[in-house]
Amino acid sequence: MRKAGQYVALLFLARDMAHRAHLKSTGPGSFAAHISLGNFYEGIVERADAFAEAYQGRYNELLEIPLLENEYAGEIADVLEQQMAWIEDNREEICKRNETALHNLIDEAVALYQSTLYKLRFLE
Repeated sequence: MRKAGQYVALLFLARDMAHRAHLKSTGPGSFAAHISLGNFYEGIVERADAFAEAYQGRYNELLEIPLLENEYAGEIADVLEQQMAWIEDNREEICKRNETALHNLIDEAVALYQSTLYKLRFLE
C-alpha cells in the first residue's frame, strides 16, 4: 500500500476522532475545545480531499485509501500530536520531495494540526 493512501486515511481517521471528541467536550475549556475540534474536523477533510485529488492528478492513478483503526493512545490532543509525528516521519514516502505542490498541501494539514493543538492546550 502506498503511503499517500495511508496519509489520506490518517486524515480521515483524525476527522472521525476529532468529531467524536468535539461532541464529548465537557468541563473547563470545553467550549474552546468544542469549537477548535469542530474547525479541525471540517478543515482536515478539505485538506485530505485536496491532497488526494492533486496526487491522483499528478500520478494519473487512483489512491487506495484504507479504513484505519486508531492505534494512538491518550486524549485527543495526544492523538493529534502522534498523528502529526507520523506525517512528518513519513513525509518523504508520501510523495517525492520535489513534488512541492503536494508537500504544500501536506504543510497545510500539518499547520491545521499545530493550530488545533495550540487551541486545545492553551485556550479556555
